[in-house]
Amino acid sequence: FKITDFAEKLIGNLQTMQGWPEKVKAMQQNWIGKSYGCEIDFDVVSEIENFNNSKLKIFTTRPDTIFGATFVALSPFHSMVDEIESSYPELKKEIQFMRSQKINEANLSKNEKIGIYTNLKIKHPFIKNKLLPVYIANFILMDYGSGAIYGCPAHDQRDLDFANKYGLEVIQVVDPENDKIEIKNEAYTGTGIIINSDFLNGMKIDDAKTKVINIIQEKGLGQKTINYRLRDWGISRQRYWGCPIPIMYREDGEIITVPEKDLPVCPPDDINFDQTGNPLDNHPTWKYTTCPETGMKAIRETDTLDTFVDSAWYFLRFCSPKNKEEPFNLNEIDYWMPVDQYVGGVEHAILHLLYARFFTQALELENIQEPFESLFTQGMVCHPTYKNKEGSWVFPNDIQKKNGKYVQTSTGIEVNEGPIESMSKSKKNVIDPETIINSFGADSARWFMLSDSPPEKDINWSDSGIQGSWRFCQKIWTLVIKNQSVLKSNPNTKGQLNEKNIKLLQIIHSNLADITQSIEQFQMNVSIAKIYEMVNELSRFNIEDENDHFAFKNSINILIRIIEPMIPHLAEECWSLYNETNLGEIAWPEPNSKYLHKSSTVVVVQINGKKRGEVNIKLDASEEEVMNELSNIESISKLLLGKKIDRSIFVKNKILNILIN
Repeated sequence: FKITDFAEKLIGNLQTMQGWPEKVKAMQQNWIGKSYGCEIDFDVVSEIENFNNSKLKIFTTRPDTIFGATFVALSPFHSMVDEIESSYPELKKEIQFMRSQKINEANLSKNEKIGIYTNLKIKHPFIKNKLLPVYIANFILMDYGSGAIYGCPAHDQRDLDFANKYGLEVIQVVDPENDKIEIKNEAYTGTGIIINSDFLNGMKIDDAKTKVINIIQEKGLGQKTINYRLRDWGISRQRYWGCPIPIMYREDGEIITVPEKDLPVCPPDDINFDQTGNPLDNHPTWKYTTCPETGMKAIRETDTLDTFVDSAWYFLRFCSPKNKEEPFNLNEIDYWMPVDQYVGGVEHAILHLLYARFFTQALELENIQEPFESLFTQGMVCHPTYKNKEGSWVFPNDIQKKNGKYVQTSTGIEVNEGPIESMSKSKKNVIDPETIINSFGADSARWFMLSDSPPEKDINWSDSGIQGSWRFCQKIWTLVIKNQSVLKSNPNTKGQLNEKNIKLLQIIHSNLADITQSIEQFQMNVSIAKIYEMVNELSRFNIEDENDHFAFKNSINILIRIIEPMIPHLAEECWSLYNETNLGEIAWPEPNSKYLHKSSTVVVVQINGKKRGEVNIKLDASEEEVMNELSNIESISKLLLGKKIDRSIFVKNKILNILIN
């Protein structure tokens, strides 16, 4: 797929995507990798006559450092390396070994820099009689620029590491304006004035870049250019679990497409994974077919599509899921697209999301420039890692704590607790969802994950956390069960609501307004904190008359409706206890403005700086009044029982911090 044809549009549109996180846009921008610079054609000097490659093209973003160049490095996969290998047979073994190693961006910084001297040299374009040695190096990527660089060790750390290892010259050509430096083990990559550079001396970096590019172009040595790191997308994979590519290779050498009437091409079910290589290629019968037009023998394409091909357009299919004639209907695309809100892990920030953007642009859908209007990237679920003394990872459910030490239950071997990391099957620091669901229910797991931290942050899974969530779900269930008769009644409210009823409704509607806003802003943990306040207030509410019935039932109705997005099973069960309608048919409640005037507030109660609870109390209540209210909160009163209070710190309407021995 010619994704490079869309590089400029893909990078340009990022500026208009206001609903995307800046970090994701930066990741995509770096992946596309637009860079300004110039290509320079260097003359090659070889000991071998008629060496075919008389010129070497190098792309650089720092032509201002050309006078600091002391060597040239080629990617092991550069086209010139093939001729070097045939011209210098003694280098073949080293070259083949280097090509077999993993050379990618992730490994470049940590791998030891290794070079193979090629017996070639390059003429410096501006320094007469100066020749630069040519190496094949394991820190040059073929998929950026031309796969060749000139090394300026003084101002690039990788180049400096390489130069120091092989005893190459280091020439400083950028001088900090207000500092003096000596370059030994650390390259200088900052700004400054050009030095040791003939006609560039005394210039600032940007001015020097402009001047040297102009001279390079005037002398016919190269040209100003824009380069992209992005490469075209190779979509074929040698595996079974992708969509078969509908191509056939006929015995007369023709390559033909499978007719539309024969689509889709379905892979075989009787597949064998015991052999190495592509299972489809090894299948005894599936790949053999005939051309529907000529009857000639043909072989199916056994490569399958990269699974990213499917995920690059599935959202368009959602617009026309029942259309059997076409992938999607343009009128329906125009109605539904773009996607209002996309939620996904940041690990999809580059490939999947970039491919989805490419597909949308390549299809040239009218009025649709980008597929996803807003993007939200949620955090990961983390858990401690465990290893036994043999160095093997151990599942958390195979561990117990004995005498302060961790022991593997199945073997009795002592286990070491490692760092908390994102859950992964490879490190076995995973919790089986079935175990959680069977013990605590799916809703408890949902509640814990939403309440632990903001959704964009990672959360640390803990047994105590899931147990606390389960207890809270039970508290809501008990609240509804205990008051079924009240909830089933239709209270007659002829009288005026009293202060107690109004106070409850004010708390409920105020929190409802905050919860509605925080859900829309993806602040689920804030919503959950407000729900705790509502449940605590309802649990304390004493129902004595019809007006109390009215206030309580209305409050419970709101509570159940707003917990449904977080704990849907519990919400449905609670609702069905006293209603015949489906909860899903009930509209989201609207805060009643007459109850939004605050006459009360929530004061956070801390003990020795740690939050232990909250007090809902009248606005501007004194410290003494807040202290008196603590006796109604069992968890706090237990902690204070028999303890001497040294002092307290009170911030009106906000916080009370009690310091005890």
